[in-house]
Amino acid sequence: MNEMRAVDLHVHSNRSDGTFSPTQLVDYAMEKGLAAFALTDHDTVDGLEEAVSYADGLRRTLPTEKARSVPEVIPGIELSTEYQGKDVHVVGLYINHHNKVFQEYLKDFVESRISRNRKMCALLQDAGIAVSYDALLEEFPDAVITRAHYAKYLLNHGYTKSMKEGFERYVGDHCPYYVPRKKVTPEQAIDLILQAGGIPILAHPILYRMSDRRLEELVVRLKDAGLQGIEAIYSTYNAAEERQIRRLAASNHLAVSGGSDFHGGNKPGLDLAVGYGKLFVPYSVLEVIKELL
Repeated sequence: MNEMRAVDLHVHSNRSDGTFSPTQLVDYAMEKGLAAFALTDHDTVDGLEEAVSYADGLRRTLPTEKARSVPEVIPGIELSTEYQGKDVHVVGLYINHHNKVFQEYLKDFVESRISRNRKMCALLQDAGIAVSYDALLEEFPDAVITRAHYAKYLLNHGYTKSMKEGFERYVGDHCPYYVPRKKVTPEQAIDLILQAGGIPILAHPILYRMSDRRLEELVVRLKDAGLQGIEAIYSTYNAAEERQIRRLAASNHLAVSGGSDFHGGNKPGLDLAVGYGKLFVPYSVLEVIKELL
């Protein structure tokens, strides 16, 4: 029975910064006994078709009993935004990733990200470091290039002795070779998800380290913009933090969501479905979210 099974509504593949392919995630979710999981890669939907199609194929070809254990793959995304100088993430669940407006936005975002990476490479080249955007893509195939990849490249090629040094000397916020990303507001992300027929969820609010008052102000503001849920069950939360976010959701009439934020080998010790061992997101959480569709 689905009602007794767990779901995981925040999962990453190697199409952004995870290490499992979309197909491997479906297999692993079956192994974990999940009723459903949401593939929510950062600012990309490139893995959705593969995951959904693979799961559909398993349902058609496996014996009936086994086919019942194939998890529902929820098309999702995690959009990176900025609010008052802080990175704030908005998860979209049940998005129509073929939506034209949505596709155009992602195309623009990808192009601005590539432009930013080329500028950073040019600055590093001026400083005598032999790095190019093509070299980064070759070293990290299929990845969305982030500053972590620059730091890893600098380490791999002997320019630094640690990832930390790479950030401190070269690609950190206040370094001379850092080029800021294109800024997107949480309201813009919510609007985009709604246009794609999805359900916008504020991801892991505890991680933003805001005061209670400031977090309440953010949630009220985003509720006015169309926010429909908040991640109240999350791998790093303790019991008090989960209670706090559940209260925040209830007082603002928002659905509760939950997920592991699984990244495979890029977040050691954090597992699909169970987080650091104690996470459990019941199917009833997803049932409430589905009522919003």
